[in-house]
Amino acid sequence: MIYNILLEKLILPIGDFFLKTSYIKRLKYWRSIDKLSLKEINLEQQNNLKRVLNLAKEKSIFYQNINFKGTDVYSWLKEFPILTKKMLNENIDYLLTEEKKSLIKFSTSGSSGYRADIYMNKEDLSSFRAGNTRWWEWVGYKIGSNLLQTGMTLDRKFVKSVKDTLFKTVYINAFSLSEKQMYKVLHKVKNKNFYLLGYASSLNVLAEFALKENIEVQFCGIISLGDKLFNHYKTNIKKAFKAKVIETYGTSEGFLIACQYDLEYLYINSAQVYLEILDENNLPVLDGEIGYVVVTRLDNSAMPLIRYKIGDLAIKLPKKDYPKNRKLNYPLLKKVIGRDTDIILLPDDRKLIVHSFTGIFEYFEEIKQFKVIQYNKLGITIEFIKSNKYQTKVLDKILMKLQQIILNPNFKIDFKEVKEIKPTKSGKPQIIESFLKFNNE
Repeated sequence: MIYNILLEKLILPIGDFFLKTSYIKRLKYWRSIDKLSLKEINLEQQNNLKRVLNLAKEKSIFYQNINFKGTDVYSWLKEFPILTKKMLNENIDYLLTEEKKSLIKFSTSGSSGYRADIYMNKEDLSSFRAGNTRWWEWVGYKIGSNLLQTGMTLDRKFVKSVKDTLFKTVYINAFSLSEKQMYKVLHKVKNKNFYLLGYASSLNVLAEFALKENIEVQFCGIISLGDKLFNHYKTNIKKAFKAKVIETYGTSEGFLIACQYDLEYLYINSAQVYLEILDENNLPVLDGEIGYVVVTRLDNSAMPLIRYKIGDLAIKLPKKDYPKNRKLNYPLLKKVIGRDTDIILLPDDRKLIVHSFTGIFEYFEEIKQFKVIQYNKLGITIEFIKSNKYQTKVLDKILMKLQQIILNPNFKIDFKEVKEIKPTKSGKPQIIESFLKFNNE
């Protein structure tokens, strides 16, 4: 407890000062929003939306021809076009409001398979990171608590190593969790008051292993992120690790859309995003009806992302169905609609999740889009669409990276160039298509 206080009150503020960041300041802001009434939250959203729309119109070439009518900020928003990932990639320089050389670049692929480059300044990034921490606190986590994290950034260089040390984080590979690795890490954190954080599918793999091997580990709390937390995942995770599990819903482009707390529904993060649920004609659907997720980020400046269509389907909870007793006053998201995060099964029964592949392909600009297909446990076929930077040798590099996590020279990996990869009904390209049978929902 003393270390948690020391970290938040002294060490991190000193770090913010020297790095010219604002992590602690933004964390205090997000905590303060949680205490507001619905009316106050809505007012904060209006003010934040007004700021970002004015900023975009004044400083972003992409939005310079937008004309506002009246004083209603939500009417202003309707003047902005729906922004797709394709449009984003084609207009990066026109979307920016600051010099690119001064910004931090993030190359993302997420579960859609499309690469997208986005930029943040230090304030944007501080707010995003602090917003995540505030969500983790909903399950009891405190800055500096022991944390077991599954993730994609395996190369823990100096800065990340320092962060892991300060935040007492044990970071493990979410790509290819071997039984040896899982056995070692579960015994390492056993009886040591750890929280667990990571991709839902990787947490499920870890839970299944713990149940199979009768390894008893009780975490203080569990935070799921990155992909869909299906009911059978949550059941396995709670059974194995005997802790509260919350689902977070966000994107690596900087959106913190919604999160669970005390309800089965998710609280919509209204001060950080403006969430629209639209039909195929980009018109609002009624609460309780399924529609496309379109989001506007309200706490960034370097690269306004306004009415950004992320490819998911979701349902808002009708107001009449709101629980009478709830801890927070944010509006509620009933359900995020998503397909199961498909699993690639290896001959030794290890499992590869979606991020096993996106974590590799996101670093190769030569590939515009890809899809992994498995017909049997002997191998996979990777369909791909070339970008204008394509070079044949990139396939050898990708193959080498995949073999490093598969660790089986007899597992066959074939590449197949295609002109089109058809999306699912949500509009999101399917990363993995498996013809093996799994116990999915």
